[in-house]
Amino acid sequence: MEFEWDEAKNASNLAKHGVSFELAHEFDWYGAIVVRDDRMDYGEERYLARGHAADGAGYSIVFTRRGAAIRVISIRPFNRKEYSRYGKRE
Repeated sequence: MEFEWDEAKNASNLAKHGVSFELAHEFDWYGAIVVRDDRMDYGEERYLARGHAADGAGYSIVFTRRGAAIRVISIRPFNRKEYSRYGKRE
Protein backbone atom coordinates (compact mmCIF):
# COMPACT_ATOMS: atom_id res chain seq x y z
CA MET A 1 0.00 0.00 0.00
CA GLU A 2 1.08 3.53 -0.70
CA PHE A 3 0.71 6.17 2.03
CA GLU A 4 1.08 9.93 2.09
CA TRP A 5 0.59 12.68 4.64
CA ASP A 6 1.44 16.23 5.52
CA GLU A 7 4.62 16.34 7.63
CA ALA A 8 3.39 19.29 9.75
CA LYS A 9 0.19 17.35 10.52
CA ASN A 10 2.30 14.29 11.37
CA ALA A 11 4.34 16.32 13.87
CA SER A 12 1.15 17.71 15.38
CA ASN A 13 -0.35 14.22 15.63
CA LEU A 14 2.82 12.88 17.27
CA ALA A 15 2.71 15.66 19.88
CA LYS A 16 -1.01 15.25 20.56
CA HIS A 17 -1.44 11.45 20.40
CA GLY A 18 2.11 10.10 20.68
CA VAL A 19 1.78 8.29 17.35
CA SER A 20 3.59 8.94 14.07
CA PHE A 21 1.82 8.47 10.75
CA GLU A 22 4.57 5.93 9.94
CA LEU A 23 2.44 3.49 11.97
CA ALA A 24 0.17 3.22 8.91
CA HIS A 25 2.79 0.88 7.42
CA GLU A 26 2.40 -1.53 10.37
CA PHE A 27 -1.40 -1.30 10.64
CA ASP A 28 -3.44 -4.41 9.75
CA TRP A 29 -5.56 -2.79 7.03
CA TYR A 30 -7.04 -6.13 5.94
CA GLY A 31 -8.30 -6.95 9.43
CA ALA A 32 -9.53 -3.44 10.22
CA ILE A 33 -13.12 -2.26 10.43
CA VAL A 34 -13.46 0.64 7.99
CA VAL A 35 -16.47 2.97 7.87
CA ARG A 36 -17.17 6.18 6.01
CA ASP A 37 -16.80 9.23 8.25
CA ASP A 38 -19.83 11.31 7.36
CA ARG A 39 -20.23 13.18 10.65
CA MET A 40 -19.66 16.42 8.76
CA ASP A 41 -18.90 17.70 5.26
CA TYR A 42 -15.12 17.62 4.93
CA GLY A 43 -15.13 18.49 1.24
CA GLU A 44 -13.82 14.99 0.51
CA GLU A 45 -14.75 11.42 1.42
CA ARG A 46 -13.11 10.45 4.68
CA TYR A 47 -12.93 7.07 6.32
CA LEU A 48 -12.28 5.76 9.82
CA ALA A 49 -10.35 2.52 10.25
CA ARG A 50 -10.24 0.75 13.59
CA GLY A 51 -7.84 -2.11 14.07
CA HIS A 52 -4.49 -3.24 15.34
CA ALA A 53 -0.89 -2.65 14.40
CA ALA A 54 2.15 -4.91 14.59
CA ASP A 55 2.67 -3.90 18.24
CA GLY A 56 -0.70 -5.49 19.12
CA ALA A 57 -2.23 -2.19 20.23
CA GLY A 58 -5.46 -0.80 18.81
CA TYR A 59 -5.61 2.38 16.74
CA SER A 60 -8.15 4.60 15.01
CA ILE A 61 -6.99 6.04 11.71
CA VAL A 62 -8.79 8.78 9.80
CA PHE A 63 -7.85 8.82 6.13
CA THR A 64 -8.93 9.68 2.62
CA ARG A 65 -8.00 8.29 -0.77
CA ARG A 66 -5.79 10.24 -3.16
CA GLY A 67 -5.60 8.17 -6.32
CA ALA A 68 -3.94 4.89 -5.38
CA ALA A 69 -2.57 6.31 -2.12
CA ILE A 70 -4.08 6.42 1.35
CA ARG A 71 -3.66 9.94 2.76
CA VAL A 72 -3.43 9.74 6.55
CA ILE A 73 -5.20 12.54 8.41
CA SER A 74 -5.00 11.31 12.01
CA ILE A 75 -3.89 8.28 14.03
CA ARG A 76 -4.57 7.78 17.70
CA PRO A 77 -4.59 4.85 20.11
CA PHE A 78 -7.96 3.33 20.98
CA ASN A 79 -9.78 5.06 23.79
CA ARG A 80 -11.24 3.05 26.68
CA LYS A 81 -14.57 2.49 24.90
CA GLU A 82 -12.85 1.28 21.72
CA TYR A 83 -10.66 -1.13 23.71
CA SER A 84 -13.74 -2.64 25.31
CA ARG A 85 -15.44 -2.94 21.91
CA TYR A 86 -12.53 -4.05 19.72
CA GLY A 87 -10.16 -5.51 22.30
CA LYS A 88 -6.42 -5.90 22.19
CA ARG A 89 -4.71 -8.27 19.81
CA GLU A 90 -3.06 -11.20 21.54
